[in-house]
Amino acid sequence: MTETTPASAEPPQSTEPLLTARGLTKEFVSRSPLGFRKGAVTAVKDLNLEIYPRQTYALVGESGSGKSTTGRLLQGLLTPTSGEIRLAGQVLDARSKESRPLRRDIQMIFQDPHSSLNPRRRVRHILEEALRIVGQRDRSIIRARVKDSLEAVGFSQEHAERFPHEFSGGQRQRIGIARALMVEPKVLICDEPVSALDVSIQAQVLNLLRQLQRERGLTYLFISHDMSVVRYLADRIGVMYQGELVEENTSEGLYTAPQHPYTQKLLASVPIQHPRQRQQRDRLPENADQV
Repeated sequence: MTETTPASAEPPQSTEPLLTARGLTKEFVSRSPLGFRKGAVTAVKDLNLEIYPRQTYALVGESGSGKSTTGRLLQGLLTPTSGEIRLAGQVLDARSKESRPLRRDIQMIFQDPHSSLNPRRRVRHILEEALRIVGQRDRSIIRARVKDSLEAVGFSQEHAERFPHEFSGGQRQRIGIARALMVEPKVLICDEPVSALDVSIQAQVLNLLRQLQRERGLTYLFISHDMSVVRYLADRIGVMYQGELVEENTSEGLYTAPQHPYTQKLLASVPIQHPRQRQQRDRLPENADQV
């Protein structure tokens, strides 16, 4: 991946977290055709999380570790089996009508920029829909917001009349980012936003996210399995294994002194290009396989 500037390791500018989860658990239950319970899988188990304003918190782990499920729980796309989610101190309940105004403050950027955009609608209509869903009907406000969101990701008004298939993968992901910006959220949940892109395009999207964070004061939950990506973007990193948060630290602290054997295995799997660096990499401790 093309190198980007490392993320800042500065402490939180606010002493109060913006987004918190306490005892968050999600259980998926399978049932028979008659409705009887057959079994259950716990995707997220008793997770506690704090994300501070204007910072990037990365959730990492292998496929099936529960990180994407966590993102969907925090965004309100899934209802937790138990636990509590708070945004700026207010309880966020996916089943409550009172929580609907809060949900606009948390938006998601999806992994696949192709399937997340309606191929039959022009870019302008895709972006406008985000505002109409939250009840905005003023045409002048909608047009101004479309123009602002497109310019924020490097597009002009001309691009608004095109269809998604007329753009490359990296450009479609920029449209996905523009759609998320339409309702002026406080938190963006980025679910593997660059994993489907060419390596040469990944750094451009990451740098765009960093720029938007500086300009708009955004807070990110960045979900990824790629340790080399989150190192340059995250302020804090949480490591998930089998639905549990097994380690949490600053980006620098996690890379220099990983504590959990699973974290050590994740870091050891990151490709190293220079032969001397590969030779100097410390061997895993004997208990690294016992996770």
